Amino acid sequence: MIIKMNSIKNIVYIALISGAAVSCKVQKFEQPEVKMPEAFRNDSIIADAQENIAKTSYRDFFKDPVLVGLIDKAIAQNNNFLVALKQIEYASLAYNQSKWGNVPTISATVANASISRPSDNSMNGMMAGQFMGRKYTEDYTTSVNISWEADIWGKIRGRKEQALTEYLKTQEAAKAVKTQLVASVVQGYYNLLMLDTQLQITKSNLEYSDTTLKFLTKQQELGLTTALAVQQQEIVKDQILKTVPAIESSIAVQENALSLLTGSMPDKIERSASLNNVQSPDRIAAGIPSELLSYRPDIKTAELEVRKSAAAIHVAKMSMYPSLNITAQGGLNAFQASHWFSVPGSLFGMAAGMIAQPILNGKQLKTQYEQSKVLADQAEINFKQSVLKAVGEVSDALVQIQKLEEQQKIAEGLAAKSGEAVKKADILFKYNSATYVEVIIAQSNKLQAELDLASLKAQRLNAITSLYRAVGGGWQ
Repeated sequence: MIIKMNSIKNIVYIALISGAAVSCKVQKFEQPEVKMPEAFRNDSIIADAQENIAKTSYRDFFKDPVLVGLIDKAIAQNNNFLVALKQIEYASLAYNQSKWGNVPTISATVANASISRPSDNSMNGMMAGQFMGRKYTEDYTTSVNISWEADIWGKIRGRKEQALTEYLKTQEAAKAVKTQLVASVVQGYYNLLMLDTQLQITKSNLEYSDTTLKFLTKQQELGLTTALAVQQQEIVKDQILKTVPAIESSIAVQENALSLLTGSMPDKIERSASLNNVQSPDRIAAGIPSELLSYRPDIKTAELEVRKSAAAIHVAKMSMYPSLNITAQGGLNAFQASHWFSVPGSLFGMAAGMIAQPILNGKQLKTQYEQSKVLADQAEINFKQSVLKAVGEVSDALVQIQKLEEQQKIAEGLAAKSGEAVKKADILFKYNSATYVEVIIAQSNKLQAELDLASLKAQRLNAITSLYRAVGGGWQ
């Protein structure tokens, strides 16, 4: 194989000069500017960057060991989260493959044998008969082919940047799934504790209603009250009794939902604490709004999309510029099989450099470039919207916690007063100082007050969980 060295030098020289003269780097990404407030609305705690529940692991934030065990199980077995992890693995493979963009493409033709019988009246036919003494020609080739595109405009680096941001986006997407999964398990668990409490309250009031019914029945037998009073109390008892299977059904449905979240078949869910014994965090600090940019996975995903769109603009723009391709081929070639591997006589080689400039292709490249700029603007708008949404969710959770605490205090007083009212109504009724209607009203008020209190306690705990998710907690 004889190749003039100065020809190779000329090709390499073209590549180096072109790269040095017109090389264009992918621009460094800068996060879009978003004006953030100094504090969240309705945040009663003046916090700084050191105080933020987002920095707290869910194992430390939620005190119930059974609940933490459920979360661990969900993270290990939840199918949606496992799919998100597989997306990371898939994107990682694509990113690793993109690193080979600057590496030459090498292929080998192990063996290529052909025979050709040209026309007798053709030039090839006459030459074959004249010089080879036969009407057909044979060709035997074994070769190695090399092709390389010089990244003189940074187009390949731009594609690598796109693959990297896509990989990072899958990581943030998995974090988002994890934070939502943690919040869903916790809120489902608290709802289960609330239903347990409401079932206990209902059964307790059912026993009390039954005792009252027996007393009224005895009073009727003695002629001290009417059959209407007994009938009204029976209705009250049946109304309470009717709610028992409804609550039991809700408990089973909630247990099934938690089982599915943990990647298990529907089954009973263990719980070690009652609603009244759940430990809330001593200090609920939401941090400062600017920290959302670091802790919220959805904001990070939107930011990465802006970064990816910037790389896409670069790639689209550089696609309109000339491309430099260098190809080379070498190997063994012969017209007779007996001489195929005869070295050095059968050695051959060639190298070529080509600069190609797109001229007219239906305006496709220009359109792609303009579209990439539109998508970049769209990505930046989505990023800003994700920030607004995050700040809004934190502010919503803060005001919900504050107002639910106020409601809970009122409800606690109401439940206590309702309990006292029932006791007084019973005593007064026994001494004919109150009617059976007043007794029934007192019992109904007590039941409703206790059920409402249980609901408010669960709502407050769920609001705290929503705040934990809103500030970006749960994925650590």
